[in-house]
Amino acid sequence: MRKSNAYNRASTSLFALLFVAGLLVGAIVTFYITFQETAKLSDEVTALQNQVSNLSGAQNATNQNITIYQDSTALANIYANARESVVLIQGTTSDGGIQASGFVYEFSDRMVVITNYHVVHDTSALSVTFSNGNGYSAVTLGTDPYADLAVISVDDAPTSEFKPVEIVSSSMLRVGEQVIAIGNPYGLVGSLTTGVVSALGRSITEEDYAGGYSIANIIQTSTPINPGNSGGPLLNAVGKVVGITTAIVSDSQGLGFAVPSNTILREISSLINTGTYEGHSYLGVSGQDMSYDLAQEAGTSVTYGWRIATVTAGGPSDGILNAEDIIIALNGTSIRNNDDLASYLEEKTLPTQHLVLTVVRGSSTIDVSVILGTRPPPTV
Repeated sequence: MRKSNAYNRASTSLFALLFVAGLLVGAIVTFYITFQETAKLSDEVTALQNQVSNLSGAQNATNQNITIYQDSTALANIYANARESVVLIQGTTSDGGIQASGFVYEFSDRMVVITNYHVVHDTSALSVTFSNGNGYSAVTLGTDPYADLAVISVDDAPTSEFKPVEIVSSSMLRVGEQVIAIGNPYGLVGSLTTGVVSALGRSITEEDYAGGYSIANIIQTSTPINPGNSGGPLLNAVGKVVGITTAIVSDSQGLGFAVPSNTILREISSLINTGTYEGHSYLGVSGQDMSYDLAQEAGTSVTYGWRIATVTAGGPSDGILNAEDIIIALNGTSIRNNDDLASYLEEKTLPTQHLVLTVVRGSSTIDVSVILGTRPPPTV
């Protein structure tokens, strides 16, 4: 009886050992299989990631190629859409003749050509030639020497000749944005040049026809502008007019100027309907930009602003401003120099308005009020 029990216990132990061994073997086999499957799956994931990475790289290259392609064709499209709007203006002067540019604009259902004042100044036998070569006599409707603007009528041309461009506000222009000029430099009709907006709010002075007064709020651009470009459109990156090319600096490289489109939009109605524009505000003072050296000379700590040199007798500022006053703000807007002063007066004010000037007078800073006048006609 005892022998049988011992045998049974031994059998049970052996069975238990075999069972445990089986579990261990099964676990080892299962681990091996799982490890192999995991490694295989990891390899497949790595391969898939490489494929996705390659696909992403190819997609980026494709997008980049498309972007470059679009940029290269956009300029050509802008030219194709605008070139028929740009005209050649010719005329006779005491020195011989002029060749310049202009562009077609539609105002209140009337087709006109916009150009510079200096193009038509003292010019006779005026003519306009369209891009197809058809030329017609023209007459000047209105001029403004203080903005270097003129509007021309070409009454003999049929309606089919006119391809007007759209003029948009120049207020949103930023330094660094691309701009495009189309014109007729040296008589090379329909030439395109490109550049960027180099600066905004410049002022330029033209003694020959503006009497030494500033032409204000000017766009400075690196777009090459040459004789014959005058009066042509300055376009933004989508082909809308944001200015009119007007001047270059002699012997400069990549330095040109354009009257902003806001000036055109502000004046166009008056130029067409009355032949002139009387909206230029007038302070009746002359002066110079402040600087560190001038401040040292004048014994002041103010190194910015516009220092008054003379006050016109009987003008708006007579008895209100004094020589050596330094204008540092207009209606609370800081004034650093003549560019700021002229641009503010041109863009923000009209004759007969009250203007509050902050001036440094001696050791004091005071506010004075001036009723603006109307700029007198040029004495040229």
